[in-house]
Amino acid sequence: MPQQLLIIGFVWPEPNSSGAGTRMLQLIELFLKQGWKITFASAASDSEFMFDLTNLGVEKVAIAINDSGFDDFVKALQPTIVLFDRFMVEEQFGWRVAEQCPNALRVLDTIDLHSLRIARQKATKEQADFHLDDLFSDTAKREIASILRCDISLLISEMEVELLQKHFKIDQSLLYYLPFLVDAIDQETIQSWLSFEERKDFIFIGNFLHEPNWNAVQYLKEAIWPLIRKELPEASMQIYGAYPSQKVLQLHNPKERFLVLGRAKNAFEVVSKARIVLAPLRFGAGAKGKLIEAMQCGTPSVTTSIGAESMHGNLAWSGSIADDPEAIAKAAVVLYQNQISWKQAQQNGVVIVNERYERSFFEIDFMAHLASLQNNLAPHRNANFMGAILLHHTTASTKYMSRWIEEKNKK
Repeated sequence: MPQQLLIIGFVWPEPNSSGAGTRMLQLIELFLKQGWKITFASAASDSEFMFDLTNLGVEKVAIAINDSGFDDFVKALQPTIVLFDRFMVEEQFGWRVAEQCPNALRVLDTIDLHSLRIARQKATKEQADFHLDDLFSDTAKREIASILRCDISLLISEMEVELLQKHFKIDQSLLYYLPFLVDAIDQETIQSWLSFEERKDFIFIGNFLHEPNWNAVQYLKEAIWPLIRKELPEASMQIYGAYPSQKVLQLHNPKERFLVLGRAKNAFEVVSKARIVLAPLRFGAGAKGKLIEAMQCGTPSVTTSIGAESMHGNLAWSGSIADDPEAIAKAAVVLYQNQISWKQAQQNGVVIVNERYERSFFEIDFMAHLASLQNNLAPHRNANFMGAILLHHTTASTKYMSRWIEEKNKK
């Protein structure tokens, strides 16, 4: 009998809109490959661009927060593993899962450390240096509590694993590094790429519901693009992304060759035609799907230390890393004009993907790790007594608040 996985999503996956959507689809495909039966549940509204999970054989179920109907649903389903997509989802549904399916392995996919991203965002807006003490916020308390309540949390960044262990004293047994999972880049793929001469222009691509992306585009428009345009007046800066707001669209300026083009019908296609990906991210966390995608397209990138964080290990970056407007612009111009440097950057991207993200390096170990946790669940939970305490008190407080809201909604 196949194992049953229940994924509770913050939103319905949109792999063409965000790195988080791509990541979720990679996890779904991994479990399907093992022959698992998957149900994906979410309290979010349907969206025009959500992936059709039913085409993969995944059951799609709409649920509601503060609704005891979820208890009946999950009890009848009896999943062997429940995966929470972001800590806010675990806050809403984790206690219900623990009550109705106590033997189900509870897995949290952090996507990125929200507390880290928000602390960096605050420092950037205040034009202050970021310090680790900035992490100890209310968001961090919620996020760390969620990690402790779960049996295992998936991290997409090695730096974040280290941060959780060193600064929040989370035991290593509760954390698992699982990066983006992609196919190796083979020679056939490399030969299909457009050449240096066949490509032109710069590109930025990202979901504008994600604040770091909007901030990066502002930064590009105001501080970086004028410097690049002075050196490369024939080049254009193409801005693509899902859910652009009016403030994003207002940056469109054909005279300055700064083009806000909205959602890309095919992200791989537009990135593959560009010569350089520009991603001057000033804050953020996790790993950047847009930069993995650039490497898969053979498109070198210029990004910041935040953008490249924990993505390339000790390997040379697929382009350049710089942290102030002048340095970013200079690196972008050099890479745009120098074919030898550009080809080396492209090759660096191939090495990074093939040595750090190739799915076969991770899939077997990850599934074996989950099986080991399932087979040793009682001692694993006993060793995490702080998590048991948090689950006990969270269940008591959240449960009765939720019940109160549910009764109030009936009136």
